[in-house]
Amino acid sequence: MSLRHAVLGMLAEGPASGYDLLQIFKDSLANVWPATQSQIYTELTKLAETGLIEVSDEGPRGRKEYTLTAAGLAEVRRWLTETEPKPVARNDMLLRVFCLGVLEHDQAHDYLSDIEDRMTKAGARLTELETSIEWDDDPFSIYGHIALEWGKRFYAMNQDWAQWALTQMPPPKR
Repeated sequence: MSLRHAVLGMLAEGPASGYDLLQIFKDSLANVWPATQSQIYTELTKLAETGLIEVSDEGPRGRKEYTLTAAGLAEVRRWLTETEPKPVARNDMLLRVFCLGVLEHDQAHDYLSDIEDRMTKAGARLTELETSIEWDDDPFSIYGHIALEWGKRFYAMNQDWAQWALTQMPPPKR
């Protein structure tokens, strides 16, 4: 996925300023595809230059609101239907698990316990987020809720795996 397609997808829901998009990224996409203010504004400039979006309104202090063009909608639809998601090829956490044998027993145990704790907290944050949102029947809410549920299940699976992994550790050497 690229920031380009994330921005196009957000603008498919309706016009938005760079600030509006930054808030959407912070509130909704941070767990999926984080982006900084400078990245978003740079991407908006590039998308406008290529004709995929256009400035639909200008406000005070140079605030610009952007709208998806027909070409932009075609591009986001092409990306959704004609490209395959790239598989996650690297997992730093699992590489470290693979190498835990070089640590003392207590250190390896602490590493796995920390994974369990982080996953529990991350899942709880998503549950809090879920209850704080007034879900609607618009597509952004429906599919955003589906994506959030994936995150909750992902963290729950990793938490469960970490609990299991702790039971698989060899006993400490004496």
